[in-house]
Amino acid sequence: MKKQESTARLSIAEENYLKAIYKLTENTDRPAATTAIAEQMQTAAASVTDMLKRLADKGLIHYERYKGVSLTDEGMRLATHLVRKHRLWEVFLVDKLGFGWDKVHDIAEQLEHIRSPELVERLDEFLGRPRFDPHGDPIPDAEGQFAERQQTLLCKLAEGQQGVIVGVAEHAPSFLQFLDKLALVLGTRLQVVERFDFDDSMKVRLPDEREVLLSSKVTHNLFVQKLPA
Repeated sequence: MKKQESTARLSIAEENYLKAIYKLTENTDRPAATTAIAEQMQTAAASVTDMLKRLADKGLIHYERYKGVSLTDEGMRLATHLVRKHRLWEVFLVDKLGFGWDKVHDIAEQLEHIRSPELVERLDEFLGRPRFDPHGDPIPDAEGQFAERQQTLLCKLAEGQQGVIVGVAEHAPSFLQFLDKLALVLGTRLQVVERFDFDDSMKVRLPDEREVLLSSKVTHNLFVQKLPA
């Protein structure tokens, strides 16, 4: 009961800050810089400082001026729960309502703030307890545990190697729409035909035998699972 009460005390703005800090620190041991949080939240540094003090007072972050910000255990629990709701709603929007993967982020940003544990549990069950969202990001379970899998960036594959697209590192709608035009969606199998050292681009072959030249920006933002030779 106490955990549910702590969630209820948070405003939508506070929840958004927790998730922003989570995103900035999820793949590193370093605390998030105040300037990075301000950029993520698209707000002034002074406003960020006020919010960080508020979250620290609630025991949700570790914050020391000029030394960055990290989540406490309770802050991590709440942030992970927000991520869980967001990614489940994205699956629902794509799989059940037919939205494109480039359209769902902003809608899920609104739906993630619905505070009903029963709804989240029923949604998870209704969707078949998916382990990954439409962008290939892992969905934490009710205990906050993330699914794991072997994956690497496409840029790491050598000539001749094959892989299956399993995720994207860049979620901008323009990038996802570009991938759609090239038929580079999750589940697409490809083979690296040639790499070009000059600009770090590569040519890949798709299942329909088309060969496509991909820029470094694309290959550094596509996750693949390597296939055996």
